[in-house]
Amino acid sequence: MFAPLRRFISQFFNRSNTVNNEPLNKVSLIVIILIDIFILINVFTGLDDISRWHLSPSQAYPCYFEWQNYQTQKIKDKDYNIIQLSLTSNENQSSQQQIYQQIKTGHLGKVSPTCLKYAEYKDKINNSQNRQEIKIINQKQEKISALRQANSSIRQRYDSTLLEKIAGQPREQSINQVSAEKAKLELEQNNQNIYILEKEIANLKNELLAQLESTSFLNFLNNKEQFITTQKGYQQASFWYPSIQLGFQSIFLLPLICVALLVHNLAQQKGYGLIKLISWHLLVIFFIPLILKVFEFLQIGVLFEFVFNIISTIFGRLLFLVSYIYILLVPLIGFGIIKFFQKVVFNPQVQAISRVQKSSCIQCAKKIRQNDIYCPYCGCDQYIECQQCHELTYRLIPYCKHCGHFKA
Repeated sequence: MFAPLRRFISQFFNRSNTVNNEPLNKVSLIVIILIDIFILINVFTGLDDISRWHLSPSQAYPCYFEWQNYQTQKIKDKDYNIIQLSLTSNENQSSQQQIYQQIKTGHLGKVSPTCLKYAEYKDKINNSQNRQEIKIINQKQEKISALRQANSSIRQRYDSTLLEKIAGQPREQSINQVSAEKAKLELEQNNQNIYILEKEIANLKNELLAQLESTSFLNFLNNKEQFITTQKGYQQASFWYPSIQLGFQSIFLLPLICVALLVHNLAQQKGYGLIKLISWHLLVIFFIPLILKVFEFLQIGVLFEFVFNIISTIFGRLLFLVSYIYILLVPLIGFGIIKFFQKVVFNPQVQAISRVQKSSCIQCAKKIRQNDIYCPYCGCDQYIECQQCHELTYRLIPYCKHCGHFKA
């Protein structure tokens, strides 16, 4: 049962550490490994760069999370908070619309027009007058915080002096410098100041929200149809983004794999042992990230979403069944890929026909003389006895070269 696997592993390591069927010395092996590591790091770096080439969902819809947060908030001051968020303290800073438009520089894809409109409304709000009002509001809020902190300290002293008074302790023996009456008066004055400041802040907030720019922006934010359209666009972009990433990563890897495979086959035919070895290592290195990215795609890509939605619809919250589906599905897909490569891409008969036509060894593809029974490079027997005419005919070729008998 494990014989084919053992044979595959043996052939894999034999190809990876031999040149012309001779084992590599330790220094050469170390050099090969260092080259492999260097190339593998650069391959993953290139994959990471190309995977960011297309705009991500958050880049294509940069306003989505901010808008979604506004939609889901239930607090009283959410209108003021979103206006305040739209104001920046730096007058020389780029406009929000310019920031959104700069996102697509050097990338494929485009920023959502709705988000650009969102940014346009924010830029209209972000003027010097509104920034000054926000600054005044913040200063008044700081004063309120200072008064409340002072009240907290006064209450502690007030409670202490009140207890001393109830206990009948003489005033000159008190540990507090302020009498209970004076502390109470300070508390009342501070509370009155807090009340006045809060009213002033409320008026300033109402003035800010009543401005034309603010009301237009808030009307835009409360447009449910606009938000639902943006939400659907973001969700659709999130759905397809892993597939787009895998596509670009495949575009990056497939030319490298094709070139390495072409060089490997050419080196195998010409008998260039060192080039064959290096190209074999390159093939392995290029396939490793491709396989990893395919498995990563299976975990977060379209197939996962499809399976996830089916399980959710049929079984509700029993989402652990997704793992069962994957445990069954992935080996079946792997089995199909192996069968395809075995029967189509690396079919032994197809390879043998091509190698016989080029006077090459059926097994190792190196050039041999036409009448050689055994390959002088790998020792493979090139011929087999025909069951019909008992003459020697090519191994793995479907018909006998003497009598034309079909070999099963």
